[in-house]
Amino acid sequence: MNQSTILLIPEKTDAEFEQIFSTWTNNGGQIKRLRKYWIKDENLTKQPIAIYGNQAFAFVLAQIYNVGLLSPDDTLIARLEKEWIKRKVAIKQIGRVLESDFPVFIKPVIPKIFTAGIFKNMADFKQATDGLQATEEILVSEIIDNIQSEARSFVKDGVVMDIAFYEGSANLASGKAFVSKFIDEHKSNLPAVSVIDIAFSEQTGWFILEFNACWGAGLNGCHAEKVIDCILDATINVTNV
Repeated sequence: MNQSTILLIPEKTDAEFEQIFSTWTNNGGQIKRLRKYWIKDENLTKQPIAIYGNQAFAFVLAQIYNVGLLSPDDTLIARLEKEWIKRKVAIKQIGRVLESDFPVFIKPVIPKIFTAGIFKNMADFKQATDGLQATEEILVSEIIDNIQSEARSFVKDGVVMDIAFYEGSANLASGKAFVSKFIDEHKSNLPAVSVIDIAFSEQTGWFILEFNACWGAGLNGCHAEKVIDCILDATINVTNV
């Protein structure tokens, strides 16, 4: 850990943010809660910073303070072999979705431009994406029924730093082994730090749900002290001037 780094978080937080707060400050680190985060604080340009918060918060701060944010490629999941995802996942444009595709899980490639989820029919999908360009890219995924559990893992330099269930339960050791094997084979496709969410079904076994960025992912049961380096390393201080 680099104790000279100031961790920037939103003023309004929750229990998970407070776990991060306690972990970092107990290790001698500094944290600043930002209210009007869109106003540049010149004092924050004088030493390394790290960012932890929602997308709007993180993107604005990254631009203001000229730092980079490490994020996994959301489209990677559409290029993975079926042994890892256990379902068909494709990249489509909004205008290319067919009535025959439904019911289906759809997620925007650009995060948060509409709410990802299971869409039962075209009418529901059109309502959710109203106003977006027909050429906007989305991830379209088959639905796997009877998912028994979902787990979140924080990964740093090819190592699972922590993994925890946030829905249901199963054999967590086998889940960690699944993530570790995936990383061994796909490390070159992942940034230095990332979050990998997996799920388990009796019919399919473990499979990759999605990838997330450490700078914005909730702990979801993981221990703050085990993943704090993942969060700090997700901000790249290229130059702070």
